[in-house]
Amino acid sequence: MRPAASPSRLPAAIWALGGVSLLMDVSSELIHSLLPVFMVTTLGTSVLTVGLIEGLAEATALIVKVFSGVLSDYMGRRKPLAVLGYGLAAFSKPLFALASTAGLVLTARLLDRVGKGIRGAPRDALVADLAPPAMRGAAFGLRQALDTVGAFLGPVLAIGLMLLWANDFRAVFWVAVIPAFMSVAMLAFGVHESASAAGGRSGNPIRRENLRRLGRAYWWVVGIGAVFTLARFSEAFLVLRAQQGGLALAWTPLVLIAMNVVYSIGAYPFGKLADRASHAALLAGGLAALIAADAMLSLSNQGPALWSGIALWGLHMAMTQGLLATMVADTTPADLRGTAFGFFNLVSGLALLVASGLAGWLWDRWGAALTFVAGAVLAALALAALIIRGAHGRAALPSSSRAADWRRDRR
Repeated sequence: MRPAASPSRLPAAIWALGGVSLLMDVSSELIHSLLPVFMVTTLGTSVLTVGLIEGLAEATALIVKVFSGVLSDYMGRRKPLAVLGYGLAAFSKPLFALASTAGLVLTARLLDRVGKGIRGAPRDALVADLAPPAMRGAAFGLRQALDTVGAFLGPVLAIGLMLLWANDFRAVFWVAVIPAFMSVAMLAFGVHESASAAGGRSGNPIRRENLRRLGRAYWWVVGIGAVFTLARFSEAFLVLRAQQGGLALAWTPLVLIAMNVVYSIGAYPFGKLADRASHAALLAGGLAALIAADAMLSLSNQGPALWSGIALWGLHMAMTQGLLATMVADTTPADLRGTAFGFFNLVSGLALLVASGLAGWLWDRWGAALTFVAGAVLAALALAALIIRGAHGRAALPSSSRAADWRRDRR
């Protein structure tokens, strides 16, 4: 018998979650694209202090992500934690405009990152809960695309407002408050989570018997995600490479704008493709794009090679970030998805910190070109591991089975 027809369009709640991400990213990037310069030039903060604040903030977000994912599974609900996380981030924005010392900036950054940590895993689990299984790739791709639109609109707006208001940092930071609170309102009133969406409560999600239900397929996704992330260090190195080539400081946000334009354009189409194509093949394509990006960036710090490398970097993000989230959702039970996303985000985040530290050391010791060569080598190793694993096929259930499981969970 043929399975029941799958839905042909994504639920409105998925679009709303994408809009929530877009608005919060506009707010965050409007501030973060200017914050280091604000701290050094206006507050007189040392570069070392800026680095310590950023490192502490990101480490805090990584730790909180695991606990929020576990808690969402324990509660059997995702939305309350997502609202709390976005709300904390929104309430942190006025503090940046009011800051007169590095201490208040640190407070604002920690509050913002705690909010990000709280919302991350429950929001991703909520996307997986609400999306029809045969359209999970499209759902994650759409949310990622809209999120990335915000990531390049924020710096664009920052450049325009700084030029318009004669470099008045605080006035620009106050503007960022508006989309932040709009984001929280959209989540609170535009997304409705059914009581059964999270698959019901599973007791303590980190009990041994529950963790055993996260099988080999899931841990392979976590492992390949970590190896993949080791090959992809922070995008800050793209900015440094362009600045090294003579790009004026005022225009360095163009690097992230260019990368995020490609990322946002490609994320949704590649997400839809993930619902029909081999996950392993798409990951391999993403790794190939990353290798090509590293090669271009190692060759030159200006001109066509530089901007081609930046565009390819955005392409590999579009091909892989929503896909990895889809693979996590497909390989975990519904009532443990928050925990699964929490562990995945933690491991990937730690891998990114290691990769960025290694990239910085190589840059200082051997130069920028070798940094990107090392990235290409790590990406090639990840690609080799993927090819070896390729014989096992795509790490997901067939669409008809996923649809049946989804209908059963909804009942």
